[in-house]
Amino acid sequence: MSLDILTLYLVAALVGVMLGCMLLFFGRQQKIPTLNWWGAAYILGAMSIGVWTVAGPLLGETVALALNAVGFVACGMVWSAARVFHGRKPNWLVLPLGAAVWLIVIMCPPDESSTMRLTIGAGIVAAYAVLTANELWSEQRKAMQKRWPALLVPILHGFVLILPILLGHMLRADGNSFRGANWVSIFAFELVLYAVGTVFVVFMLVSDRTVKAHKAAASIDPLTGMLNRRGFAEATARVIEREANAGRLVTALIFDIDHFKSINDRFGHAAGDEILKLFAIVVTDTLRTTDLSGRIGGEEFAALLPCSIEEAACAAERVREAFAASGITLKDAPVETTVSVGVASGPPGTELEVLLAAADTALYQAKRSGRNRVEVAEEKPLSLERGWRRPALSAQ
Repeated sequence: MSLDILTLYLVAALVGVMLGCMLLFFGRQQKIPTLNWWGAAYILGAMSIGVWTVAGPLLGETVALALNAVGFVACGMVWSAARVFHGRKPNWLVLPLGAAVWLIVIMCPPDESSTMRLTIGAGIVAAYAVLTANELWSEQRKAMQKRWPALLVPILHGFVLILPILLGHMLRADGNSFRGANWVSIFAFELVLYAVGTVFVVFMLVSDRTVKAHKAAASIDPLTGMLNRRGFAEATARVIEREANAGRLVTALIFDIDHFKSINDRFGHAAGDEILKLFAIVVTDTLRTTDLSGRIGGEEFAALLPCSIEEAACAAERVREAFAASGITLKDAPVETTVSVGVASGPPGTELEVLLAAADTALYQAKRSGRNRVEVAEEKPLSLERGWRRPALSAQ
């Protein structure tokens, strides 16, 4: 049983409007600009298809063909939605370019350009599909297994459009054009699948990003932007295991800002927060990118360095000197910014909690010795006999 082509296109238009309204609804509710872009593109494209299907013969060939330009703008908006989703701005020059090319094409004499119109129209949509796929491919924050559905859907859509052009006369039902070809019915059906598939991809991408954002929020200290206790424990567990498998040492540092309570008492908690943020910047800027650091308590910070205890002690000294040289003033009064540091290392595979306990002992020795100094643990903690368990640190 063959399906009427106009019916298929009308169904595609209705599905597009429904999906577009759903995307706009969720975009406004969740305040996600990319969903607004995608929703508007779907509604605009579906309206152009619907009007062309229902009233095309009444509007005349030129107006009916001009409606296609609206559809090409919608294709450009889908590409722009992918750009917005990845934090880029819409390309206002390329977005309407397809429609502009199409308007130029339809000015050609109809007898000479029917095949050319079909070819260029399919090429325009395919080009936007490739641009959308390329935008998704260039997103480096996702693993390949997460990205492949987002790449496959627009690529297949572009392939379906471009295949009749590649095969040429083999797909023609009559000797003059593609209009009578079964491929038109196939494309109408594919249009519905593409609309549904794209919405699935959109929600998959948005959901994945939301999950990652919540996971990051659970692991990040909101004040300093560093790892919190939970995030630090999870990240360091992986580093300890990796370094132990290679037989390499790791060293733990504990930082405690000196006289922090008196800063809060004299200048207020807002000033204390500024000191904490300042120290976080000092630690981040002074340590290497391979070193892990985080805020594990009120004014207490920690770091794990994949190096010997001697190298770590030098790094701790650089942090101490940089923080002491900050030279800030609060309420027109100079504030002494000093920090005491405890350093401890152990055999490969030593648990983080064991390293931190040893570093904490060294830290209190630094406090008792006058503060503003780095102390190295005298005894190395015992390592585990076999394997490495996740540190038993509670989330803050």
